[in-house]
Amino acid sequence: MSLHFESSELEQRRARVIQELENQNLDGLLIFKQESMYYLTGYDTFGFCFFQCLYLGVDGRFFLLTRAPDLRQAQHTSDIQDIRIWVDGEYANPSMDLRNALSDYGVYGKTLGCEYNAYGLSAAYGKGLEQALNGFCELRDTSALVGAIRAVKSESEIVFVRRAAELADDAMTAAIETAGPGVFEGDILAAMQSAVFRGGGDYPGNEFIIGSGKSGLLCRYFSGRRTLDRQDQLTLEYAGAYRRYHACLMQTFLIGGVSAEHENMHKACSEAMEACLDSIRPGQTMGAVFSEHARVLDEHGYREHRMNACGYSLGAMFSPIWMDYPMFYADNPYVMQANNVFFVHIILMNSQSGNSMTLGQTVRVVDDGIERLSRHATDMVVV
Repeated sequence: MSLHFESSELEQRRARVIQELENQNLDGLLIFKQESMYYLTGYDTFGFCFFQCLYLGVDGRFFLLTRAPDLRQAQHTSDIQDIRIWVDGEYANPSMDLRNALSDYGVYGKTLGCEYNAYGLSAAYGKGLEQALNGFCELRDTSALVGAIRAVKSESEIVFVRRAAELADDAMTAAIETAGPGVFEGDILAAMQSAVFRGGGDYPGNEFIIGSGKSGLLCRYFSGRRTLDRQDQLTLEYAGAYRRYHACLMQTFLIGGVSAEHENMHKACSEAMEACLDSIRPGQTMGAVFSEHARVLDEHGYREHRMNACGYSLGAMFSPIWMDYPMFYADNPYVMQANNVFFVHIILMNSQSGNSMTLGQTVRVVDDGIERLSRHATDMVVV
């Protein structure tokens, strides 16, 4: 068994979830989010693309139902003792296998929470689950229950977040050293990802995002590479990942020179970033942070070029995305707490001029504000 956390910490996490189940008058929880499984047991896999479920009862007992390829995966990475296998076949019905396992745990007639909003529970699997459990037990949607607890990191988790931030910084250094006129985007990506892997890091929850020229206005990964022009723009958004924990950075590099518009955009982004970071503190709402983002950029005349969100929580995440909730958007009532970890991004995309400018930083909330986790500043990068 290879655990990244002390068994006592995993037990404390499960105890907090059980306390919340009791608060909501629930008898147990059906867990389909891989992030929740990892958080509560250490279980680490990409096998959640198939049907699998971790059950946790208010009595503290738990079991995993999964496929044969993940049996040893669970034995090696988690503290789960009861691992049950559903057998692949033309007429396989893992939802009924789950019902049978739940019957062994005395769940008949009980009320269970269920993580419906999970990549591991497709609509088809969800229908099968409800059909199998109809008349057996009652299900309630508790998709956010574990996530709300996960949003506040333990000191042990912060250690991994810090290492992820160091790896993100290493990748930024590699990008600055590699990028320039005539450089192939693939070489920049190779240098960045190599820095993370050489530092003991992981694949991130989604692909590194890279775009130059007109594609510098995109903030999603897409297939295809180009070579940087003599004068160009290069937008990078990526994460250092360590033990599945993420720390993100985002920056638009200017290649070969700085236009007046790029300079003005960077000034607006820098002011917005500082205004957002100044408003992050325990007791403040996430909606208030977005308000600062919107205020500054709108005052600079960039209302139509900005986004409707300016960041989100980070933690241990799995494919297909590293983004976690809650998010910075208008009127979000979530009250920030010490040891929240947030990625704050300021994004301007002007489709008329074809120019972009972005800044992104990962921070930890502390008692008197924030701790910046990156050694890289938000100064303009010109290569």
